[in-house]
Amino acid sequence: MKIYTKTGDGGETSLFDNTRVSKADARVDAYGEVDEINACLGAARAAGVDLDMSAALEAIQKDLFALGARLADPSARIAARVTKAAIGESDVQRLEAIIDRLEDELPPLRRFILPGGGPAGAALHLARTVCRRAERRVIALGADAVEPILVVYLNRLSDLLFVMARAVNHRAGVPEVEW
Repeated sequence: MKIYTKTGDGGETSLFDNTRVSKADARVDAYGEVDEINACLGAARAAGVDLDMSAALEAIQKDLFALGARLADPSARIAARVTKAAIGESDVQRLEAIIDRLEDELPPLRRFILPGGGPAGAALHLARTVCRRAERRVIALGADAVEPILVVYLNRLSDLLFVMARAVNHRAGVPEVEW
């Protein structure tokens, strides 16, 4: 199978329900933002995080593929057929549990901090901002266009990415710079 199909050469792509849309379509833009979060998380992992952080990030990367699949499926055709393309309340709870665990090892946040730190921490801060942008794009699709849990997941994920950035920097002994 070749990587190129030439079907997008005219500026269109297909959604899961075979609808042809512009590559500038709001739905395509939204799942493209989710794809960008995923790439940022890959960069964070490549920058060097410990095993438990890497495992958590890998699970999130898999979630993001599922979330992107849901966004690319306006007719909800994939939902019943592909169980790994599911995002649910248990996924949000998993993110919250990681937040709680990581916050226990961090000093309390008293002021805003500047994004940055070591390479992995900086990549996670970048992922957080991309996640916020993706959340805005998904919300812009309209309440009836997406499952509400997708917005909840992205909102919680951005919180987690902030805490992960802090934790990665803390574990590496990189001080936070307050604003």
